Amino acid sequence: MSEPLKTRREREKQARYDTILDAAELVFSEKGYERTSMDDIARTASLSRALLYVYFKDKAAIQRGIMLRAGHALFRRFEEARQTADNGLAQIRAMGESYYRFYLEEPDYFSALTKASTAMAEADESQAEEMLCSKSELMELMVGAIELGLQDGTMNRERINNPVQTALYLRGALHGVILLCQSEMGEGNPEFPAEQLIRHTMDMLTSSISA
Repeated sequence: MSEPLKTRREREKQARYDTILDAAELVFSEKGYERTSMDDIARTASLSRALLYVYFKDKAAIQRGIMLRAGHALFRRFEEARQTADNGLAQIRAMGESYYRFYLEEPDYFSALTKASTAMAEADESQAEEMLCSKSELMELMVGAIELGLQDGTMNRERINNPVQTALYLRGALHGVILLCQSEMGEGNPEFPAEQLIRHTMDMLTSSISA
């Protein structure tokens, strides 16, 4: 097969893959994951049901494809956040801000990532590897910012013995508070101070590791 022909077919394959995910995102958002069928996705994508199964073995595999998209979207936000600050502590703060904006601006992706760890257990080898790589890339950005903070003196060496553990602590704590806010707001509580609580959490987290 000639290289131009191979490249064209690869582009066509990627285009169909993206079309299926675009359609699934739309239908999941409108009908919910549980009420969506493969026929719904195929119809929205203007593809045959049989062709859908060429790319994804089931609806769960499509959802995992969306989770990968969500991971890439968050990675781009983290990467851009790091570039806005010169020292490690400021970079971590900027990444926390970007995580909160990700929750506000891309709630479907945020929700997808929240379920990613459970979904990964059911993924095939290729998809599981992609999801692990995506998770590792996010962690590497956070760990890189923490290591920079230790080098430039903006973070406390006595409190940070392990940058990886610290990254997990920071992300886990902020994620937990965001889920708390999501739950309280979901119960129709307009007086719940979500924004203030998120800001307070980020202040507390950054002060806990600052020099």
